Formats: sequence, C-alpha cells, structure tokens
Amino acid sequence: MNIICATLNAKYIHTNIAIRYLKAYAAPEFDVQLAEYTIKDPIINIVTDLIQKKPQVIGFSCYIWNIEETIKVIQMIKKIDPSITIVVGGPEVTYDYIEWMERVPEFDYIVIGEGEQTFKQLLTSIKDQKTATDVPGIAYRLDSKIKLNPQANKLDLKNLPSPHRFEEDLPHLSKRVIYIETSRGCPFSCQFCLSSIEVGVRYFDRDKVKDDIRYLMKNGAKTIKFVDRTFNISRSYAMEMFQFLIDEHLPGTVFQFEITADIMRPEVIDFLNKNAPAGLFRFEIGVQSTNDYTNELVMRKQNFDKLKRTVTMVKEGGKIDQHLDLIAGLPEENYDSFKKTFNDVFAMRPEELQLGFLKMLRGTGLRLRAKDHDYIYMDHSPYEILGNNVLPFSDIIRIKQVEDVLEKYWNDHRMNTTIEYLVTKIFPTPFDFFQDFGAYWEQQGWSRIGHQLEDLFRRLYQFLKVRMTENLSVIEGLMKYDYLEGKKQKPRKPWWNLEMDKEQRSRIYRELISSEVLPVTLRNLSEKDLLKHTVLEEVSFNLAKYLSTGEIEHTSSVVLVYFHPSLGNTTVYSYTLSQLKPA
Repeated sequence: MNIICATLNAKYIHTNIAIRYLKAYAAPEFDVQLAEYTIKDPIINIVTDLIQKKPQVIGFSCYIWNIEETIKVIQMIKKIDPSITIVVGGPEVTYDYIEWMERVPEFDYIVIGEGEQTFKQLLTSIKDQKTATDVPGIAYRLDSKIKLNPQANKLDLKNLPSPHRFEEDLPHLSKRVIYIETSRGCPFSCQFCLSSIEVGVRYFDRDKVKDDIRYLMKNGAKTIKFVDRTFNISRSYAMEMFQFLIDEHLPGTVFQFEITADIMRPEVIDFLNKNAPAGLFRFEIGVQSTNDYTNELVMRKQNFDKLKRTVTMVKEGGKIDQHLDLIAGLPEENYDSFKKTFNDVFAMRPEELQLGFLKMLRGTGLRLRAKDHDYIYMDHSPYEILGNNVLPFSDIIRIKQVEDVLEKYWNDHRMNTTIEYLVTKIFPTPFDFFQDFGAYWEQQGWSRIGHQLEDLFRRLYQFLKVRMTENLSVIEGLMKYDYLEGKKQKPRKPWWNLEMDKEQRSRIYRELISSEVLPVTLRNLSEKDLLKHTVLEEVSFNLAKYLSTGEIEHTSSVVLVYFHPSLGNTTVYSYTLSQLKPA
C-alpha cells in the first residue's frame, strides 16, 4: 500500500514533526513517504507531485495557517482520482469534526487528537478492507452518516519511536528549523489556547531525547526548537536539559524554548548567566496582557512582577535573546488598556516584541463563550477577531498600524539608538511613537509596497520632519550613526544627501591625522585608503558623549566610520571639532 503523509508548512525553513511521528510509529508494517510543501506553492504543483507518487492513502497535517490551501489540494486530488483515501489530522480538524465532515466531503477520515496509534490502526483497517468501526479516535462516514469513535487512552510517550532518524532528512537539517518534543500537555488553563484542553503534562524518555539531540547536531542541525508548551514547568528537568545542552552543544547551534517566565527561579537564571555560552539559548515568553482582570477572565495565572524580574535578569546577563508575545483583543482589554500592556512590556526592551491578535481557535473556551464578550471574528482560519464589546474594529485597525512599524523598526534592530531616543525623549510613551508613526505609514500607502533599508530611514525622517519634531538635527545624527554602524561595508549611497564636498572632507581627514586622535591603525593609512574604507560625517552634537552618558551637548562633532576591508567589521569614532588641529 502506497502511503503518503503530507503537509503545507508556513515557510520552507520549517519542518513538520507530526508527520514524522506518524511515519516512525507506522513502521515497520507500513512504509510511509513524507511530502512537505509550503502554503505559497502553487496548488497545481503540489497536486501534480502527489499524484505522480501514485498514492493509495494520503494523510494531511492541518493547522490554522494551512487548512484552506490544504482543502484546495484535497479537492483537486479527489477530482483527479476519487479512489485515493484522504485522512486529515492535526489541531485544526480535531474539533468541530461534524462541521468539517459536512463542509469537506472529500475528507474520508479525521484523526482526532493524538494520532500516532490511531493512524496506524486506520492504515491496518484500510489495508484489510475493513470498516473503521473498531479504530478509536476517528470521525468517518458509514452509510452516508458521520460517525465518531471515541479516543483511546493517551500514549505512553516513553515508548514512542524517534521522528528524527530518517535518512531523507539528513541533507536538510542545516537549512531548516528542527522541532523537538520533550513533553506534551500544559499545566495551565488559558482559555484562548488549545493546550489548555489537555489536562496534565506527559514526558518523553529524556535519554532518548538527548540521543536525538546529539544525532541532530552531529548531522548539521543549527536551529533546534523545543515545542513544549512550558519547557520549565519542572525546574529539575529544565536544569538537567540546560546542563546537557551547555555541556554537549556543537558550535553554531541555537536552542529555542517556550518558557513561563514568572515561575523561573532566580538561581536558574544565575546558572544560565554564568554558564550558558552567548547565543546558545533563545527564550519565547508569552506575556499576552498585563491587565489582571483580563488574565482572570481567561483563567491565566501570571505574576507580572516575577515575569519582569526574570526578563530583566536574563537581559542583564547578556547571553540569551528573548522574544515576548502580546495578544490584542483579549476580554475586557480595550485600546487604552492594551496601550498600557504594550508600554509595560516594552519597558523591558525585549529583543523581539510580537504583537498578535486574538484568534478564536476551535475547541477553546474563549470561542465557546464568545457571546459573553460580543466577539465577532473571521469565519475561516485564522479566526482572527474583528471586534468585541470593548474593542471595536476601528481600534483593531489602529493597533495593526502599531504592529506594522514595530516589526520593521524595533524587532529588526535597524536603528536601536534612534528609537531609544524617540521613545524616551520625544514621544510621551513608546506606544505613542509606534502608533503615530504607524498611522502615518498607512496614510502614505507604505504598508502596500516593499522597502529597502535606505527607504526605512528616509520614511522615518520624513514622518519626523512633517510633524515638526523637536531636536530633528540630533535625531538625524543618531539615524546616520545607526545606519553606518549597522553596515559591514561602505555604503554606495547613504539615505541622506551628503553635504560635505571633497575639499572639506580632505581637510578634516588631514586634521584627524595630525591631531593624533585616531588610533594607530588608522593613522598609518594613507589619505587615499582612509577615503576608500571610511565614511566621514559631521553631526550637530557631541555623539561620543551621548553614547556614553545619554546627555545631549550641542557641540558639533565629526563621525568617522571605518569599514575594515578584511575583517568585515565596523568601528565608529567620534570627535568634537575642538579636538582637531589644523593640518
């Protein structure tokens, strides 16, 4: 029997661990082929590839990001060859199974919940040409009626075979994000999350997990992401795994975790700050809201003071990047309340701050009680909210404007020094800056076009100029600094108009050399090489003093940026004009 397990990933770099578990568990009785595509691949290309494999059974792994495209693929396959059996599973189709079977008659079977054992039993039933009445955990059709077989007991995860040992995956390990599980389930009951539905946490065999990680690293894996909903729920387990990864990691490998920050003990953070190599770990932390009443309504227990302590300690350690999540649209969180949440979290200056919008996922308590808060939301995935009793669609539009520029101007870290100045010295709060700029961004139509790096600087400068921002010359100087400091080689054409002519530049270069303020490595260069490998600019304030103290001294200074031709790094030097001597 020719069997394929397929999925449409959000991006090429992603891998799907679910279909690999199905393949591993089905062996040796069934030899399952894996087929991965992306949601951006043309449907006809996906269908062509699958049909050419001549399958008898195709199983699709379904999520909110791929369900609509997956349905299109399935419907086309059934038109071409109705004899192919279609099995779907995954979090998107596990709930509302009657609705799914009615909406998509091309679904032959839906695997409900944990699928490894169910899928293998279903394959046996199909191979033996039996009805599926004895297969637990499936929805199916019998005599034109939709039937459901109750789920069996949960699997003992310690007995599951590894999903990471397939030879066909080896060439791709270094190019993709590799997902790994050490547990299933979540101890919390957040009503917007699917993980709240499964009670309790079950663990995989930790020695097998460690062997899998060794195998993945040995074969080139560079980014390994743990998909455990709360990696640090067991302090002793997390510490054991952290120690293992510190001891046995290979250079260039990065491990990502979803952690619950307010339960992480200070001694654990101290251990990581002292022992973890910089860049080895990356934390994803769901804050969602700092509104206590909102958190209470969604049954989310969170101590924001302890969360803030954890994030701050990790940031001060300088070893681990942190990605913090917010959700706009939670119950009783209106525009002003969300603004406070945003500012509370931005105050910690996380390396990444993701602003998402509530999705009313099938099966969650919040969706089941949507009427309690007058929620309206999309009928199709991703079921994003369109409004509720305290957050009208007009306010959602405004928050989306914040999201757009936040991603480009904070998370990508293209101009950290400038943004820090703007959100602390110019605008009342960080949210006000991103909101005002975001609204202007949309007004200009920039959300519908692409952007080069230089465009991002020009557009911010245009916004600040139009609103007649105070100290614009200082901000322009900081923007020039951010732009040049972030480059690895001398730019051909900066985003601003160069004001100094060649004669002025030559004079300042000579003054710099004669003043002996330059380091020896630069003083030994000829004027020609200095011109070739450096950029020289004059700014309206003492840049060096601002970078060291945060104070603005309105004394003109010269900024010299050296792009090392062989090392590929960049060094910025700044001198006041009084430090220079006439050549």
